[in-house]
Amino acid sequence: MSEQLRVVVADDQALVRSGFTMILAASGIDVVGEAGDGEAALAAVRRLRPDVVLMDIRMPGMDGLEATRRLLATGATTTAGEPTRVIILTTFDLDEYVYAALRAGASGFLLKDVTPDHLVHAVRLVRDGDALLAPSITRRLVDRFSSTTGVREDYGALPTLTAREREVLVLLARGLSNAELAANLQLGEATVKTHVARILAKLGLRDRVQAVIFAYESGLVSPGS
Repeated sequence: MSEQLRVVVADDQALVRSGFTMILAASGIDVVGEAGDGEAALAAVRRLRPDVVLMDIRMPGMDGLEATRRLLATGATTTAGEPTRVIILTTFDLDEYVYAALRAGASGFLLKDVTPDHLVHAVRLVRDGDALLAPSITRRLVDRFSSTTGVREDYGALPTLTAREREVLVLLARGLSNAELAANLQLGEATVKTHVARILAKLGLRDRVQAVIFAYESGLVSPGS
């Protein structure tokens, strides 16, 4: 994508907001709005239609988890009509709120002590539709919190996947990129993208992060594997 990347930063700490804004602006990323709580974040997204929202998970009033749920449930889109992506900001990686936000459709999360280069890379990666979720952290999150999230109602769709699609889903859950999937399965990258798109459509999932969580919670992949 060549269009200007537009971001909203939502965090109750002004110093965090200004720091992230400076880092992103220095890399040519346009921070079009800031918010200090979940309500303000939702209002900013409705008004500005950014590509990516950096959302603090714990804020006073409406927290980042509830704001993320509402934002994604309404199908928020960018000025170009693409889905608005959410990256969760957190102090701790093993946080049940983070897991719940990922389950709701957030595209990944960052620790607040993230390096400038990683922050910029993450925003660009997520804007382009990729997941921001390290396999090792995914396994730890699932292992710790999956039993507390209740039973999903969409496991029944798993048998609709072809053998190849199940194979792709397992490898995707283990953290392989499209290029790595293509090499592993001896397929073209375009074919891999088609398989991933079909998996998401059949399972009713928003993106790769939800697919990873689905694979673990359905038992297709075990946290210890």
